[in-house]
Amino acid sequence: MGAVAAATALMLVVAGCTSASNGASTLSSLAALVITTSAATTSASPTMASPASVPPASGSTPEGIAWAKCKGLGDKFQCARVNVPMDWSQPDGKQIELAVIRHLASRPDVRIGSMFVNPGGPGQSGVDLVRNSADDFDEWGGGRFDVVSWDPRGTNASTPVKCFTSRADRDHFWAGVSTPDTPAESVAYQRKAAELAQRCGKLSGALLSHITTADTARDLDKLRALVGDTKITYVGLSYGTLIGQTYANLFPGRVRAMMLDGLVDAVDATTSMETNINNAVSSADQVFEQFVAQCQKAGRTRCALAGHGQTVAQRVADLFAKVRRAPIPAPHADPPGELSFADLQVSTFTPLRVPLTWPTFANDLEAAIDGDASALEITVQALQSPQASPGFFTSAAISCADAPARVPLSAWPAQISRFTNSGSLDGPLLGWTLWAPCAANWPAHATDRYVGPWNAKTTTPILLMSARYDPGTPYPNAQVAQKRLGNAVLVTLNGYGHPSYQVPSTCMDKARVRYLIVLVTPPNGTVCQPDQGPFG
Repeated sequence: MGAVAAATALMLVVAGCTSASNGASTLSSLAALVITTSAATTSASPTMASPASVPPASGSTPEGIAWAKCKGLGDKFQCARVNVPMDWSQPDGKQIELAVIRHLASRPDVRIGSMFVNPGGPGQSGVDLVRNSADDFDEWGGGRFDVVSWDPRGTNASTPVKCFTSRADRDHFWAGVSTPDTPAESVAYQRKAAELAQRCGKLSGALLSHITTADTARDLDKLRALVGDTKITYVGLSYGTLIGQTYANLFPGRVRAMMLDGLVDAVDATTSMETNINNAVSSADQVFEQFVAQCQKAGRTRCALAGHGQTVAQRVADLFAKVRRAPIPAPHADPPGELSFADLQVSTFTPLRVPLTWPTFANDLEAAIDGDASALEITVQALQSPQASPGFFTSAAISCADAPARVPLSAWPAQISRFTNSGSLDGPLLGWTLWAPCAANWPAHATDRYVGPWNAKTTTPILLMSARYDPGTPYPNAQVAQKRLGNAVLVTLNGYGHPSYQVPSTCMDKARVRYLIVLVTPPNGTVCQPDQGPFG
């Protein structure tokens, strides 16, 4: 697998998926009941914010964004471009642009305000999130919010970080480069990482020093003011939870409601690249073990890997060992090819996040065991799409700004081993694709990054949500955030997925809807069950 494919897979590891359709499908009937129906709980009475923290429903504050119809979208969608300072310490200095989108509330007569949403990344497109999933977020808010998002600075349709002059330049740069498996490949990749850092510095200039999460949180606060909301309603997914935690600590008095799903550890993510990656890769192996255990429990009729005269664990271990020795043919991939060990690792990422796909994933693994890895390779090829791969260097650039590498690239053997010890599935991949560029004399140093404290107290409790088995942001992150934040409640999905909305759960849906509309949280420590298990 080429480095661009590996990089795109990295985005799936670090970021939340950008479609909310799986988790929101049961919400239509919930919003109407939210005032009188309590979210399912496991213990004491709920926590309610004071009425003063809820802004007037009229939303009559004058707006400061010149909205226009979005090309190719319906009348409910509006788009705009907003100028913000590149350096927030010099508000009258050079300006950059943010691409912004909103979907108008479906029940404007009872409109509360705007709900800002962010899909994660770093670097995923908020504009695409609203374009593709606005109806789902509209349901989360009972139709009472304009759903608003933006492409964060340095990304996508906003003023972007540039490391290549064109797509052809990018493709030429990565041609023939693979995630390293040998010492020789490692040396070659180090050279590429160093060259990438130089390219980003040359083409992006001063912008590289001003794309921290703190910069994005300040942009978000300007957008809040421009849409006329006194206090923000915010939904952050995966890396979007770091934006939320940063905002809540910079502007605790401006939070109406904040729901964070798939928690990033804010301290690890802003301490160093090494601690950030060690945290991020630490749970995928555990979730893969749960996939194997649940498959074994489901049996042959529901999981293709079970019932072959050996345990599912042994069958999967044999497959990994086989691919480690030699690739498996993928004759029906497009184009035909073969599945390498790195490809096999990449093929686990999306299924681990979306457990309803586990039966299909088991079928694909079983086919590879039988000698045809086409289905798995097709999955990997989809991750190499030109639309997805540009996010790699953006993600690296933001991560480098937030958490500089402390270990030089010359120390790669020991550092990659440490990443691998933290997570054998994700460690090497994230080490090379995320850490290596940052460790290769990254050409920017951010002086405006936020590194804490993280305990500011908001008037309304922040609602934290996490699956107990989350492959992208480990569950302990959510537990730590609940204790660290000044006023937060944690609701746990007793299941799998990243973020938790990937798994249908009526209990979780009720908690989301009730909180966003009337600011009532379940008791801290509430545990919700999924509506069904991954194998039915």
